[in-house]
Amino acid sequence: MSADFLVELGTEELPPKNLKNLMNAFVESIQTDLTALELSFASVKAYAAPRRLAVLVENLASETPSKELVVWGPPAAIAFKDGEPTKAALAFAEKNGIAPSELKAESDGKAEKLVARISQQGQKTTALLEKIVSDALAKLPIAKRMKWGSTREEFVRPVHWLVMLFGSDVVNASVLGLTAGRTTRGHRFHYNNNIELAKASDYASVLKNTGYVVADFAERSATINAQVEAEAKKVGGVAVIDADLLDEVTALVEWPVALTGKFEERFLSVPAEALVASMKEHQKYFHVVDANGKLKNNFITVANIESKDAAQIINGNERVIRPRLSDAAFFFETDKKTTLASLRERLKTIVFQAQLGTIFDKTERVAGLAKLIAGKLNADAASAERAAQLCKSDLVTNMVGEFDDMQGIAGYYYALNDGENAEVAAAMNEQYMPRFAGDQLPQTITGTIIALADRLDTISGIFGIGQQPTGSKDPFALRRASIAVLRLLVEKNLSLDLRELLTFAKAQHKNLTVGDELVEQVLGYMLDRFRAMFEDAQIPAEVFQSVTAKQLSQPLDINQRVLAVNEFSKLPQAQALAAANKRVSNILAKQNAAVNTDVNSALLQEEAEKNLAAAITAKETVVAPLFAAREYTKALAALADLQPTVDAFFDSVMVMCDDAALQQNRLALLSKLRGLFLEVADISYLVPAKN
Repeated sequence: MSADFLVELGTEELPPKNLKNLMNAFVESIQTDLTALELSFASVKAYAAPRRLAVLVENLASETPSKELVVWGPPAAIAFKDGEPTKAALAFAEKNGIAPSELKAESDGKAEKLVARISQQGQKTTALLEKIVSDALAKLPIAKRMKWGSTREEFVRPVHWLVMLFGSDVVNASVLGLTAGRTTRGHRFHYNNNIELAKASDYASVLKNTGYVVADFAERSATINAQVEAEAKKVGGVAVIDADLLDEVTALVEWPVALTGKFEERFLSVPAEALVASMKEHQKYFHVVDANGKLKNNFITVANIESKDAAQIINGNERVIRPRLSDAAFFFETDKKTTLASLRERLKTIVFQAQLGTIFDKTERVAGLAKLIAGKLNADAASAERAAQLCKSDLVTNMVGEFDDMQGIAGYYYALNDGENAEVAAAMNEQYMPRFAGDQLPQTITGTIIALADRLDTISGIFGIGQQPTGSKDPFALRRASIAVLRLLVEKNLSLDLRELLTFAKAQHKNLTVGDELVEQVLGYMLDRFRAMFEDAQIPAEVFQSVTAKQLSQPLDINQRVLAVNEFSKLPQAQALAAANKRVSNILAKQNAAVNTDVNSALLQEEAEKNLAAAITAKETVVAPLFAAREYTKALAALADLQPTVDAFFDSVMVMCDDAALQQNRLALLSKLRGLFLEVADISYLVPAKN
């Protein structure tokens, strides 16, 4: 027997930015508990709207399966004495509801023990649902729960009704102080009435057709998306639909109706990003662009009501957006009257970090580091220094004070207004790229330099005062900053040495509490992020370890080596050569003194060692230019040909022979072989660890 199960919790308006997470957590918890109880079901569907969270479980079994439990007791030797049950046996019988005369012993595979076979009847599903729902609501990701009225219950918002139906029957349950029933409620304006649900499966259709509520979050989202796109087409534009904004708007309405409004063209002289920020953050509007991606003076709002006079709603929204855009225009025009350079003085009053000085101090350090990097890249050092000095000035502008998302973007427009060169202006915004995982990188070399210098200054400074990230806390986002640095160096193909840059960055700080170990500590932390990036790319950890064994600190070079070793590891010869390298490494490690690589050809006796010496000499000629050009993949592929020659050597040559001269010559030959591979990595790490 089975039936559909519905639970719906009715509330005051739920937090729109968290509604989707609450919905997903609610359904996942219920599904997990049902599975743990071995309750079968066909499917589970989540619903969420501004005033409700709901879950529908289709064809849920009416009871848990019956089971036969096998309970083992004490050994038979202890359970019986002189044919009579002992206290241990009687206790086992009482615990499991067995008459002493019915006690039996069986072998559990090791010894004869008392055994009880107990039939456990299945539990009624309806008796379990109250706890399942209560537990699911208690586990929801709610940062702060609230109380209301005189109730002792707590939830993210006050609760008003509870529906729990199993098929057509009301479940006898009480959750958050509410008694379960079959009564839900319609739209606050279109159908502000109770709705009686005949059975669980009617939920979505009855709410939609009678109550003017689209309870399905995904359906509502798709409807909004389609409506917004259609509205944009009406004005000859394309709607820009941000995924997070779409989720938020979906969480704000039960019956979505998209409407198009308009604002004065004069506002288009304001940076588009500021207008978009105002429309998106404050009003939850979707903006519209033309075929060239240029902002149009239209916006699309999504109402929660189907009005007979939509013009009134549009007019109201236009009146609301006008002062917002007027503020943005005022801020922009006011800010343009002051140069970014003149604003630097105000940065002296803003603390970056108590021990690391002001924002002004930071720009000075970033400028010093930027000059160093520019010199190493043969870039324009003057532009890099200028961009670094100006890079934080927009923090004290009116525009950024009102719209914090404009940080960097505002600086770009103001730098252009000030007559700064294009690279300096671009760097004002590009310094923050990449802002998140997968984000674009700076396009200009100056922007790239500032992005690197700013992050390296922060990382070295915060580590230098002993506030490095912990497992759960990273207030200065140093993980993200480290990954950004690595991406910039690798993806922009920059041959820069992190150890050198960190040493310079450390020297610029005045009040650090961490000593000489700082640079290696930070370098290790950053390379750990590199390891995680390679793991995400499905590159085995041992491949990365084989490269880091060389103690390198140039990320671009490390990346090239890791990719080369990863390709090499897929070759059929790889494991045999890795094992040979490990064997060589172990042999050389046991020598009391360093082994040179000067091979005396006159001491080569065995055919196999002569062949190996000749093969190594030939390969040295082939791979030397490849190493110089960092063509590591080709170099390792060439070295892979050595595998049969190396195997033959170990099969027929005794390295640690009694003749000291022969022994040293053979060790030199092996050292030379190992040195060839070590030009790229220590491939002995590719040998699987023994369990």
